[in-house]
Amino acid sequence: MSFLRRQESHYFEVKNKKKIEKRLIFNTMNNSELQILIGSWFPNPEANKVSEIIEVSEIEEDSEETPKIPEPVNPSLLEFTEEGSQFLNISVKPEQLHQLMSQLKSNSDTNFDYLFCLSGVDWGEELGIVYHLESTTHRHIVVVKVKTNDRETPTFDTVCDIWATAEFHEREVFDFFGIKFNNHPNLKYLFLTEDWEGYPLRKDYVDEINMIIK
Repeated sequence: MSFLRRQESHYFEVKNKKKIEKRLIFNTMNNSELQILIGSWFPNPEANKVSEIIEVSEIEEDSEETPKIPEPVNPSLLEFTEEGSQFLNISVKPEQLHQLMSQLKSNSDTNFDYLFCLSGVDWGEELGIVYHLESTTHRHIVVVKVKTNDRETPTFDTVCDIWATAEFHEREVFDFFGIKFNNHPNLKYLFLTEDWEGYPLRKDYVDEINMIIK
């Protein structure tokens, strides 16, 4: 083995060792472990129902029918992906948002005590919020997404009662996307004036005076 090969091998051994040590020190869970734990908080009742299966033996030989194989049912009401990211992505319905966020912070195994980013997003047909959470004790990170098709009166529950820093982030989102937050203590414009028309960060926003269109 060449010198460079040995150096490269040693580098990855040290890197993997540090990862293991970090998990032992901070009790960090990987994405799969987080998904199993968090998913169990919102069990899908449909997953417990027995699907009807048409057995091959019950189908006549001359029949063109094929056996219906039931599609896998998500055991959780939450949806999980990684989307090429190193962080676990969690999609939650608006009505379950506050409960999920509260548990993510209060549960001792997750303890997401740091909301380090809250962003409004216009996906075209849907408006929503993306939250980046970190646990300063366990050192794991997740991304939570919530969406709505209601572009006229998009509304989600506030999380500023869980993380105080969300108060001004949510006001900024209200400014630029027109998304309202239930139970927010002071939901008013932060950057824009009260007479401002439209929401500048929405994809359908038009300002014929100030916008430069190439």
